[in-house]
Amino acid sequence: MYGKFTAVDHVDMRVPAGSVFGLLGPNGAGKTTIIKLLTGLSDITEGEATVAGFDVRKDPMHVKRNVGWVAAEVILDDDFSAWENLWLQAKLQRLTDWKGRADALLAYFDLTDRRKDKVSTYSTGMRKKLEIGLALLHQPQVIFMDEPTIGLDPNTRRMLWELIEGVHTEFGISVLLTSHYIEEADRLCDTVSIIDHGKFVASGTPDELKSKVRADILEVETTESVDEAKLRSIPGVSEVRSQGKTWILKVSSAEEVLPALLATLRNDGIRRINVEKPSLETVFLERTGRRLGAGAGETTDYRKFYAQMRRARQ
Repeated sequence: MYGKFTAVDHVDMRVPAGSVFGLLGPNGAGKTTIIKLLTGLSDITEGEATVAGFDVRKDPMHVKRNVGWVAAEVILDDDFSAWENLWLQAKLQRLTDWKGRADALLAYFDLTDRRKDKVSTYSTGMRKKLEIGLALLHQPQVIFMDEPTIGLDPNTRRMLWELIEGVHTEFGISVLLTSHYIEEADRLCDTVSIIDHGKFVASGTPDELKSKVRADILEVETTESVDEAKLRSIPGVSEVRSQGKTWILKVSSAEEVLPALLATLRNDGIRRINVEKPSLETVFLERTGRRLGAGAGETTDYRKFYAQMRRARQ
């Protein structure tokens, strides 16, 4: 709790060793707060938490020694080389025998030839590789990745997905990933919990969650106002919701309902129709009544913010 505000409300999660667990939800849902609670950066006001076999409340220092964190914010020093960033991380972690591990990580991430170059000369993908390398330097059992692909272009985002899959397999560590990207959670996570307003609204494997949605979704936008009762009267429509100027219909089968829908709205100026089969997006929509990200506002791109700050200092 923050004052009278409950940021995380009685969530229950178990992450098997060596698995990838995803927290999927919009901005402000409580994802980052959960990471702060599990790493001892925020106090737990109620309940218990154990990470890497250690009680977060009773033994937070052992927890911190056994976890790594890849934050959404930039954590690299652009004026340092890759090796100097690793040296600084080793100092902060009070590591003594770290150079062999650092060499191995640079080789794994294909950064050995650029180890002496300033990070300011790195591409976005290279920077992300180094950030993950820093998080792995002290050989953690668990790594937290908080919105790791936020602000990245689609190609770099997919490169990072492959990197996360490789790190998980190569180093055999548990990964807790937060995201508001549907495709990212679906591809990377063994188990997903969908969080909204600090509460888990659904949990399971991506396939399990999608199998619970036994319906298709039709999204309809018209140029004219439409009577909700008119939509509800269409055979096969089980639920009708409005979201702004758009109607969202839960239907038994899109293929069967679409002809009747087109006939019913033929005089109402259909502007757009979108058909969705069961997905994590439709799971979120069914459980919360809105789309993931609807009304969440703009996502802050921390990388651009820090780049602007660095330019201002020069």
